[in-house]
Order: sequence, then structure tokens, then C-alpha cells
Amino acid sequence: MATRWGICGAGNISHDFCVALRTLSHEDHQIAAVAARSLESAEKFAKTHGIPKAYGSYQELVKDPNIDVVYIGVLHTHHLQVGLLFLNAGKNVLCEKPFAMNLREVRQLISAACENNVFLMEAVWSRCFPVYAEVGRLLSESAVGEVKMVKAYFGLSLLDRERITQKEQGGGGLMLIGMYCLQFALMVFKGERPESIHATGVLLPSGTVNITTFIPSVFFTCSSYIYFIKPAETLNKVGHPMHCPTVLELNGKKTEFPLPEPGLPLNFPNSTGLRYEAEEVRRCLLKGLKESIKMSLTDSELLTEIMDEARRQVGVVYEQDSQ
Repeated sequence: MATRWGICGAGNISHDFCVALRTLSHEDHQIAAVAARSLESAEKFAKTHGIPKAYGSYQELVKDPNIDVVYIGVLHTHHLQVGLLFLNAGKNVLCEKPFAMNLREVRQLISAACENNVFLMEAVWSRCFPVYAEVGRLLSESAVGEVKMVKAYFGLSLLDRERITQKEQGGGGLMLIGMYCLQFALMVFKGERPESIHATGVLLPSGTVNITTFIPSVFFTCSSYIYFIKPAETLNKVGHPMHCPTVLELNGKKTEFPLPEPGLPLNFPNSTGLRYEAEEVRRCLLKGLKESIKMSLTDSELLTEIMDEARRQVGVVYEQDSQ
């Protein structure tokens, strides 16, 4: 039986997620409904993606009994409110990254999932890519030796986007792109809690952080106003873009993991790779699992906790931090 998806949010990432779902077998994945803040937006989105049901409110999607799992693609400042809406209604949830605005909110989402005995996963799609799986296999087999240092770089020129620059929208390079560098390092070190965290940053006038660098046994740099291309490295390299890679270089030998072509234009690079997290969600649901080992809820807690500490050191405070 196919996994029936409900799509919450009709924005760019939801579009790409639906395009990615269409690269998978219809026997395994079906998009049953989409909900947006207005019926007009939902109907337009539904027409584009051939979705049979369109709802003008999230509450209507909550009441749909023919949904197996909800993909939440709304702005992360609303993840807590919207996530709780579905979790408390007994819906399984795949929630876009960043999971929420801070550790307190993340723990609220996790508690709701546990109390309602439903599946919950932060959509860190990187963790589901074949390149990441291969890195994990090599590390588990000690094929690359003991890892002493991880380097990761991610920079984009995004200062023309309010979502990046405005604190009210949860902006800042750390939350939106820096977390990719951090999650990679946490994966390599198998979720080990760092002994120390050292963060430096450049603040925009709006109060959001622009560049953040961590220096324990991990070094990473992220930027929302400087575009640069660097692979993620141990002694070997995960190819660019490091958050959705299709190339792995090991001892000078490159292995490619090509993606299927999209059926519609995409908003973000390699977005048909979102199919991998959809497959992971289906695998977990079929096995009756309530979380994914590829991106566990413990991983999400630690990821958010480290970002909270980095923001504290640099001086980035969101409204949600005082609630």
C-alpha cells in the first residue's frame, strides 16, 4: 500500500519535495492533499502537482483521515505551532529543517510525538543521501582510519532575501545553512557531544548572525552573504554541494551517485534528492518505527543545543528564546 502524503505549506521547498516524490513509484508514494493558508494558494499548488485535495487551512488537513504522514514545509518560526497541531492529532510528521527555533521548542515537538505515539523526523535530507550512507559505512568499517578533524564550508549570497536577513522570520546563516555543516560533523563523530564550542560571528543590523565558525575537533564556516564552494572534508571529500552531494572522493577516487531528472523546474539544487528522505520515512512507517536512525530525535536535540550555544556566544536572540 502506498504511503499517503499530506503537504503542509505551498512554498518553494514544498514544491521541490512534491517534484521529488514524483520520481518515486506511485505504488509506494502518493500525494493525497495539500494545505496552505489560503485556498487559492492550495488549489494553485494542487493543480501544478496533480494533487486531488486542496485545503485552505491546516486544520482541514488535520481532519483528513486518508493521510499517513504530513510533510511540514512552512517557515520554521511556525514549526512548533504547526507541528503540535498535527502531532497532537495523531499524525506522523516529517518537519523541515531547522526543526524549530530553539531547544525548548524542539523538545516540545518530541514530547508531543512521544505522548501521541507517532513518527517524527527533522527533514535533514542530507542524512538520507547515498553519499552520506557510504560515508557512514566507511566510518563504521574504519576504512578511513580514526577521524581527527572535520572541515565543512557552506556559503551563499542571500542578503536579498528577507527570510535570511530578518530576525522575525528566523533569519541568519547559522539556522538555515550552517546547520548543514554541523549535522555533517555530528554524523561523522556519531553524535558525540563536543567538549567545547567556540563561535564567532558577524551580526547584520537586524541582529541575525552571518558567519559562524566552530573550533573543537570540528571546523566549519557558513555565510549568507559570501558565496564559496568548498567540499566537506575529513581526509576525504564529500563533493559540492556538501548538503546534497552526488560525488564522494576517497583516496583520489571519485564515485558518483546521480539523481533522477525532475519533472518540473526546481527551486533549489539537487532537490530530487528529497526523494531519499521520503523513502526513509516510508521505511520507518512500514516497520512501525517512531523515529529514524539516520536523523534521530536525539541528533536533532544535540544539533539544536549546539546552535543555541553558538547563537548565545555571538549574541543572536530570537523572540522565541524569551518565551
